[in-house]
Amino acid sequence: AEVRGGQPVAKRPGIRFTETMRGHFALDSFSTHAAAEQAAQQAGTSFEFIVTVISQDLESMLADPEHRAEMVGVVRAPVLSAAPMTISNGQFCLFTRDPDHPTGRRMEYQMDLQSDSGKSFRLVGFKRIQNDPGLDLWADTTTLYIDIFNVDEAGEADGAIGQGILHILPADFARQLTTIQVTHAPDSATRLLYLTKFGTFFAGTLFETYASVFAHASRFDPQAPPRKLRLLRVPAPEVYPFAALDGELLRLTRYRGGDKGPVILSHGLGVSSRIFSIDTIETNLLEFLVAYGFDVWLLDYRASIELPAAKTRFNADDIARLDYPAAVDKVRAVTGADSVQMVVHCFGATTFFMAMLNGLAGVRSVVCSQIATHIRAPIATRIKSGLYLPTFLDLLGIGSLNAYVDTHADWLDRLFDKALKLQLLPVAEHCSSAVCHRISFIYAPLYEHDQLNAATHDALHELFGIANIESLDHLARLVRVGHLVSAQGQEIYMPHLERLAIPISFIHGAQNACFDPKSTELTVQALRAKNGDLYERHLIPGYGHIDCIFGKNAARDVYPYIVAHLQRFA
Repeated sequence: AEVRGGQPVAKRPGIRFTETMRGHFALDSFSTHAAAEQAAQQAGTSFEFIVTVISQDLESMLADPEHRAEMVGVVRAPVLSAAPMTISNGQFCLFTRDPDHPTGRRMEYQMDLQSDSGKSFRLVGFKRIQNDPGLDLWADTTTLYIDIFNVDEAGEADGAIGQGILHILPADFARQLTTIQVTHAPDSATRLLYLTKFGTFFAGTLFETYASVFAHASRFDPQAPPRKLRLLRVPAPEVYPFAALDGELLRLTRYRGGDKGPVILSHGLGVSSRIFSIDTIETNLLEFLVAYGFDVWLLDYRASIELPAAKTRFNADDIARLDYPAAVDKVRAVTGADSVQMVVHCFGATTFFMAMLNGLAGVRSVVCSQIATHIRAPIATRIKSGLYLPTFLDLLGIGSLNAYVDTHADWLDRLFDKALKLQLLPVAEHCSSAVCHRISFIYAPLYEHDQLNAATHDALHELFGIANIESLDHLARLVRVGHLVSAQGQEIYMPHLERLAIPISFIHGAQNACFDPKSTELTVQALRAKNGDLYERHLIPGYGHIDCIFGKNAARDVYPYIVAHLQRFA
């Protein structure tokens, strides 16, 4: 503790993290930083620094309009000094106003460099954060434009001597976020709270993707505190925000496990790609595929609860027409692959098969989990699909779909209250978790409880959110009709089964209480009649619906079927 006026004063929580940036720097005057980088790359003049950013008072730093902090560290720039140079007077400013772009922000760096020969230099750099919003988030956060100046004996910069551009590699950025430390926190809970506060402010979605802390807000349990995540056994993720065909912002996250694939994993309704990477089980599907050498891409399409798009209005047709073509094209463009493989689950599978039947190209094989072109539901799901919207919304006093979506800010809490009172579950599935009951009421029982470990059951609020009501309405129509139709009930998909003449492996939980296993049985029968023997189906005993994805023993009981198919067509 500090001492002020003879009295000890507890230090306030601070923050520190280490950043590594690498790139190129050229001695000369150039019209742009990009021109300097190109010249430096040709000349092979590298530039690298490792700095530690330190703030002794995090609350003050975040409240400061320029969010200032100190920097210490070393610079390696052979063109300036054969030996590493020591940094002094380092200053880091987070999210200052960009003088050239009124709606933009900058991260600003300034540091003095002292060489062994006695020469002094000053680095002045900035990262430009544009409010576009988000399409180039990765490049914004990880690209630093630098100018180097000579410093005279009086400590004044007396002229620019060169320019360059530095970058953070994905692996370095992943390590950087693990170096974020909260100092002087009184306990671990406070430390984690401040870590989450700074990480979310500093890197937003990138923090959630790269850091070892889960901090995503959840309406299913808004009071849940942040928690430390298990370190996944995967390479550093690479985040690729991209635009759907209508401009909606979506996200792909790449894990380069090897040259097999690429494989795109697509989640269901009311969840996100986190179902494939949840850390609460010993080995998740992402880790399993990476271990087998696959280039894995986790897709968050517009129904993902981690995207702003989830709050907009859309149906399954929109996802099929607008999201999948853009996602497949993005992966093919980045990897140079002629085609991709897919692992699709639930609503992600339904919409994917709609996309294929609508003419989606560039997919050579598929693993489908739980549902495809035909839908057969248990009686409880059929009743819910037939009566759910008009009856339950009337119970809530909400008279129209528009009112349900747009004008009742408290509809979610009211829905949950009613769910806890009205929910009827099989005796074997009773538990004390309100979150679990809410999930089952809204979606149907999605898992066998004995297939989940305690950690996953406790973390369900991290995985689930509320689904788009228009999508639920479309899904209810599919249940009533029994196969894929448009949101208006038009038969635009099933007449084109020949477009599914690719190898497909179907996986279905034998105890699925949401979609009866008869569903994929009918799909396989129809596809074989149309396209021949390209299909296989595996019924998984003892499993329900989504526990096939994150069950405690899914790596033993389910994943081998997925890998066997992907290996065959890798």
